[in-house]
Amino acid sequence: MKKYYRFFGGFLDTQENWLNKMAQKGYRLIRTGKMTYDFKECQSGEYQYAIEFVAQQSFKSEKEYRTFLEELGYKVFYKNINLNFSIGKIKWRPYGRGMGQISTNPGNYNKELFIVEKKNDGKPFNLHTTNYDKASYYKPLRNAWLTIAAMLFAFAVWFYVDKSSIFKEVITLAILGLLCSIPTLKYQKRISYFSDCSNIEE
Repeated sequence: MKKYYRFFGGFLDTQENWLNKMAQKGYRLIRTGKMTYDFKECQSGEYQYAIEFVAQQSFKSEKEYRTFLEELGYKVFYKNINLNFSIGKIKWRPYGRGMGQISTNPGNYNKELFIVEKKNDGKPFNLHTTNYDKASYYKPLRNAWLTIAAMLFAFAVWFYVDKSSIFKEVITLAILGLLCSIPTLKYQKRISYFSDCSNIEE
């Protein structure tokens, strides 16, 4: 067994690409921790991996979706986006839907992602097949990054107004806000692309 220490946070594409590269090298994922990935040896390219963002779902919807994926023959691992090690926490997710705005521990706290594994059958691994579904999937991801960026900019403005000057906290928050705007724009671009494709199909 091989253990790797990695933390990808909200960079889903990077995490997915890394897992698939590990599979190409002959390693199958068997366990995940907050910052760890455990692998065992397998045939090169025997498995494929996809990352699914589920933080916007309620605990019940998330469990039902996981059951659905497992019934299709996939193996599903939970993965965290943040590094909170506390217990008994309640977190508000403004980008969620309905009860998906509230995450608890125990519950779906620190389980914002699914790592989905399937046996490689030579076909692309797509959990969302239609352009409409793909556009809908990326909206919560965009909203999550947009929420973080907006909060960082709001704090930067508050510090600036409170202190009536620009200092390192304001600059730091503004830079972080700009960095979070990059994935926001990336996901918006995908939403626009798949929405346009969906409209053409109709």
